[in-house]
Amino acid sequence: MEQQWNLVAAEQPPEWFQEAVKRHTPNSRGYFAAQLLWQRGVRNPAQLEAFINPKIYQPAIALEFGQEMQLAVARLQAARSNREKVAIWGDFDADGITSTSVLWDGLGQFFPQNTRLSYYIPNRMTESHGLNLRGIDDLAKLGCKLIVTCDTGSTNIEEIIYASKLGIDVIVTDHHTLPSVRPPVAAIINPRYLAKEHPLYHLSGVAVAYKLVEALYEALPSIPQQPLEDLLDLVAVGLIADLVQLSGDCRYLAQRGIQRLQTDFQQPPALRRRPGLGRLLELCQKSGDRPTDISFGLGPRINAVSRIQGDARFCVELLTSRNLELVHQLAEEAELANSRRKSLQKDIAQQVNSKLSQLDLSTTSVIVLEDPQWSPGVLGLVAGQVAQETGRPTILLSTEQPLGEKEGEEMEFSLSPPAPLFARGSARSVNSVDLYQLVKEQAHLLHRFGGHPFAAGLSLPVENIPIFTQAINQLLRRTSGGVSLVPTVQADITVKVADLGKELFLEFKLLEPCGMGNPAPKLLIQNCWFANAWHRNQQDSQGKKIQYIKTEFDICDESTKSPFPGIWWGHYKEELPIGRCDCIAEIDFNSFKKRYEIRLIAVRPAQGLIDIDENNFDVFNSCSTSSKFALDWRNLSEFPPLPASNSPLSVNEIPTSWDEIRIWMKRSRYQKKPLALAWKKPEHQPPQEIWRNLAGLVKYLARTKQAVTRLQLREKIGVGDQALHLGLIALRYLGIRATLRNDTVTNPEYCFLVFIEDLDCKPNFPQAESSLQQFFIAVKEEQFQRDYFTTVPLSTILAMAAR
Repeated sequence: MEQQWNLVAAEQPPEWFQEAVKRHTPNSRGYFAAQLLWQRGVRNPAQLEAFINPKIYQPAIALEFGQEMQLAVARLQAARSNREKVAIWGDFDADGITSTSVLWDGLGQFFPQNTRLSYYIPNRMTESHGLNLRGIDDLAKLGCKLIVTCDTGSTNIEEIIYASKLGIDVIVTDHHTLPSVRPPVAAIINPRYLAKEHPLYHLSGVAVAYKLVEALYEALPSIPQQPLEDLLDLVAVGLIADLVQLSGDCRYLAQRGIQRLQTDFQQPPALRRRPGLGRLLELCQKSGDRPTDISFGLGPRINAVSRIQGDARFCVELLTSRNLELVHQLAEEAELANSRRKSLQKDIAQQVNSKLSQLDLSTTSVIVLEDPQWSPGVLGLVAGQVAQETGRPTILLSTEQPLGEKEGEEMEFSLSPPAPLFARGSARSVNSVDLYQLVKEQAHLLHRFGGHPFAAGLSLPVENIPIFTQAINQLLRRTSGGVSLVPTVQADITVKVADLGKELFLEFKLLEPCGMGNPAPKLLIQNCWFANAWHRNQQDSQGKKIQYIKTEFDICDESTKSPFPGIWWGHYKEELPIGRCDCIAEIDFNSFKKRYEIRLIAVRPAQGLIDIDENNFDVFNSCSTSSKFALDWRNLSEFPPLPASNSPLSVNEIPTSWDEIRIWMKRSRYQKKPLALAWKKPEHQPPQEIWRNLAGLVKYLARTKQAVTRLQLREKIGVGDQALHLGLIALRYLGIRATLRNDTVTNPEYCFLVFIEDLDCKPNFPQAESSLQQFFIAVKEEQFQRDYFTTVPLSTILAMAAR
């Protein structure tokens, strides 16, 4: 689906304002920064100074939360005086982990850790967000008398009542949706009770937890041994990772926290206050001085642990322990989880795209897709990608998932009796559609749900999915009004390649930290072209290839003879246009390569160029099986004759994904040649027969010591790379492993493999059987895809390729 590009209306700032900004950018004109600040409502000297310098900004005090904060402090003081056991109840995402860490370190100044202070992080896979009865029972058995929640708890009325019956009071610190009535708690500190204009209104969970600690520090100033400011680096990580609006106190706290994060990282590892954070920054090759170091570095690694493992409790230790050996080990584990998350996310995204191809988006307002094999841990990430690409709210569901007592994201209501089979998943919104209200209107069909306007979690009986899909689509069509369902990307300012570099980067640093309400500047570069493009898979910390692509390139235009480097995540080099184009990008500093570069966001042919659809393709219009730039020659015994001047690009191998077709379509479009889809319907072997062929071939290669490439293996047995990978894993558990020959080339597709039969290795039959079943599933999926691409109408292929 074609994107709609919007450019923010430019308004020339007055000369006096440009001069005021230039005082903060002595090495450049400051013109671009001044234009953006003016666009975003910073329009007088006092605003400008407070925006740039956190030392000038006057933050709100903790007691602006009013009586609820006073009640919370009084209850904590009573717990301290009575030597009660206190438990922190956190959450497993980055905001929840940092919230728990802030309370662990902060309340740890008043309550002895591990004896009178403990913490509880639910398991994403078995418990999910929020309080649950089983966890409360466990804390009651330990003698806990007070639970302090963070980043959760506002709507857990049933669980709070249950805790009260066991003699446990609850203090809620949270920022999610409020219940209709105040829960029966000792105190509830939630900025949603404040006016929307209040500087504390947009605080995330970690910032609310920090405010509670701040109030306790003020009430008992002689007790803490560590300064309150030592918690600010954790606050910055949680704030930025949670994508809250960075205005008011949120911006101030993020600025202060990033300063402390960078200062600590500059110390030798043994002297760092948070060596775990330092090690994470080293692993993601960041320096901690920018919000993107958190949003693209620290945040995803913290989040990945629960997405892949379920249990994220060790992340609190990673962020708070001073044991170098321990935190380095835990950081490596988080890094590995993030690598696995990337691969899993891409796999599911490909499957989602396959299912999308069967939808008519012209009649779909809300995308709802389901699959029993999808891991719930990454569905929110994939749903966000799909929502951005399609311009439609997206809900992805995993069926046949066992449910704990709470599921989804901040589950709110128990709406139906348990059913034998549930779907559980995540929803993401786009284009200002209030997703929370859409889902809430279908409450009668759901088991549990919760969230906020941009994201929600839900579970429902599988049998309700069709009617839920129909109802939520009808509701959005009825209430959408002028809401656009076209994917949009917005540019803030127009620049040329000659403008790119250190000076522009430093200008834009005045706007940091960027986030919701103050996004990173999006640059429109027109009439440019790309050179020296290449792509590769990433590798994880153990050197294994991740199915996650990035393309590097140089961007050029007429303004300079010096090209500028850039990177495009998740795309192949063939997807870059050939010839003149327009693009939208962000400027960045690559601390690993020590260079300034752009991060490509969107690209299209330069406006005003002749589109291939209008470029004399009448020769094909007489064919009923052709479009203006694609020929449907599938299953033909011989191909129609064509003039040599119009020789097509011919695709003879059946693709297994829409990505492969899109790459060929882009080649066709930019080479201005028609594309001939010329594959034939395949004859499939049963997966069991393919396995026997693979096992027999590998055993033969092991005996004869012959080398073979992955490509040769795939062609010999007729499977794709994913199925081959799973088959080789099964063989490894049976005692046959593959090693790379020393003279291998750098392209993994053509790496030479040598198989070794390890006679001393005891076969692991359960693991082999598990991998074998996954191999059979992958083979069947590939065969389904090949059959689908053989029969799907050409119009569908063209529509999906245009997305």
